[in-house]
Amino acid sequence: MKIIYEDNHLIAAIKPAGVLSQADGTHKDDMLTVLKEYLRKKYNKPGNVFLGLVHRLDCPVSGVMIFAKTSKAASRLSEQIRQRRVVKRYLAVVHGKLENSEGVLVNKLIKGQGNIVSEDVDGKESILEYKVLSYDKLRDVSLVDVLLKTGRSHQIRVQFALSGHPLAGDMKYGARTVGNYRATEKENSIALFAYYLEFDHPVSLERIILQEDPDSRIFSDFRRNVNE
Repeated sequence: MKIIYEDNHLIAAIKPAGVLSQADGTHKDDMLTVLKEYLRKKYNKPGNVFLGLVHRLDCPVSGVMIFAKTSKAASRLSEQIRQRRVVKRYLAVVHGKLENSEGVLVNKLIKGQGNIVSEDVDGKESILEYKVLSYDKLRDVSLVDVLLKTGRSHQIRVQFALSGHPLAGDMKYGARTVGNYRATEKENSIALFAYYLEFDHPVSLERIILQEDPDSRIFSDFRRNVNE
């Protein structure tokens, strides 16, 4: 578990693909439990350690996550998220060449049976902005920078799938195999990385920016193929 920021109020780490944000009863590793144990050992704390979960990443998604070490920090960060003052950016590799080099996707999404999210007139409005960074003609995939405007379940995955450009490796929403990259049940990863998080520190009010390069093979393979 890579820790990228820590003070008396917050701790941020990189969530690996295949790790849950929070325990769900399946006995899989989850960020909240792992980080609580890390803090318990580091500071030699007896009993249960408080750690507030203020946002989530889907299990097959990797990237930056921030957690609150106090209830006050958790409350203030959650309020920033509700007010959309937290900036979340992702890198994604999607199938095909997008018609526009940048744009906005707007859909009404609803979660149904089997944890499947789909478009529905009664769904919640879901908005993201995107910009195409490069296109790999050999594999017919595009590297896209995504600015998330709303935080719906599976939002980025479903909105790109609805646009005809599912995320590489995301077999749940219609992806194909890209070269030898395919999300098997064992790998449990898709080509989506939360690389940027910007927010106000809940106590000092300083604007904090956390940024990390993607750790998935699909991104390094993408750069290599494009450069070739």
